[in-house]
Amino acid sequence: MDNTNQKKALIQTDVAVFVRGLLIGKALTLVVIGGLLWWLLKPSDISRQSSDSISNASFKDTVGGSTFESLTDVPIDSFNYGGSTAWAPIRQLVDSQILSARPELQLRYLNPVNGNPSSSSGIRMLLDGQLDFAQSSRPLTNEEKTIAKKRGLTLKQHKVGIDAIAVIVNPSLNIPGLTIKQLQQIYLGEINNWKQVGGPNLAITPLSQRLENADTAIFSTKSDFEKQALNSQIKYVYSTTEAVRQVSKIPGAIYYDSARAVVSQCSVKPLPLGRTSNELIPPYREPFVSPEQCPRQRNRVNTENIKNGSYPITTDLFVIIKQNKEREQKVGEAYTNLLLTDQGQNALEQAGFTGVRK
Repeated sequence: MDNTNQKKALIQTDVAVFVRGLLIGKALTLVVIGGLLWWLLKPSDISRQSSDSISNASFKDTVGGSTFESLTDVPIDSFNYGGSTAWAPIRQLVDSQILSARPELQLRYLNPVNGNPSSSSGIRMLLDGQLDFAQSSRPLTNEEKTIAKKRGLTLKQHKVGIDAIAVIVNPSLNIPGLTIKQLQQIYLGEINNWKQVGGPNLAITPLSQRLENADTAIFSTKSDFEKQALNSQIKYVYSTTEAVRQVSKIPGAIYYDSARAVVSQCSVKPLPLGRTSNELIPPYREPFVSPEQCPRQRNRVNTENIKNGSYPITTDLFVIIKQNKEREQKVGEAYTNLLLTDQGQNALEQAGFTGVRK
């Protein structure tokens, strides 16, 4: 009986050892297989994660969380748009990215048949049915709202960005900057010589685009500009290109326009502006790039000063849309929403403007 029990005990012990060995063997096999799989797959994972991390870092820096591709309700058709010349860099840099990401959306820029492109002409073309939406670097005027109402239309403006207004002078002019009040007094004819604002004894030659064509303004509203007689010495120009050429030739010349359009120009000097003479803020990123260093280096718009509100004179960028629940409203809202994505706002800043979303 004892022998029988001893045999059973031995058999049980052998079985336990066998089972334990089998389990350990399986475990070791799994470890070996797992290690082999890890070794085989890890290099590609590291490569993919590395490339993903680089891509994602760049992606986040460039486009943030929402992209052109992620936006829904983008119409599939061809549409006409136009308007402000200040939007030219956006059309070149931002719209090209939009159309590349969303090829189903086809946008065609139209110049006015008569006159120069501007916010005013774009809004007029929108009211006349020539455009599906308009780009403006100023808000709608009461006159434009009245015209729309008389035609049974409702226009809505959507703010998508901010542009700074910069003042340029001849590079030879030695002056630290201007206050907004002094700038306004120059264009009202109350200041006619640079010595009145701390400069040399030199007559001021103010240049400007005509009010009806101008996309930027140094007065808060058009009516403010019209309340007083403008300087009779103002020389009117038709384009920024012409203005820059004139300022580079005339020692006492001055001109104001979109910072994006004039700050990087080699042949002129952008001036710091301020609310007071003690707080002059440059429209460019310091250090200043002199004309001798240009075009190897160029001044760039100081978007940080615009964003934090320290730069004293800015203008808002609007998409103007017909509220008619038709294709015009649909594409106008889609275009607005594309610009308001994280990718759109970052692209605006790459183009030299400031986004409206924090």
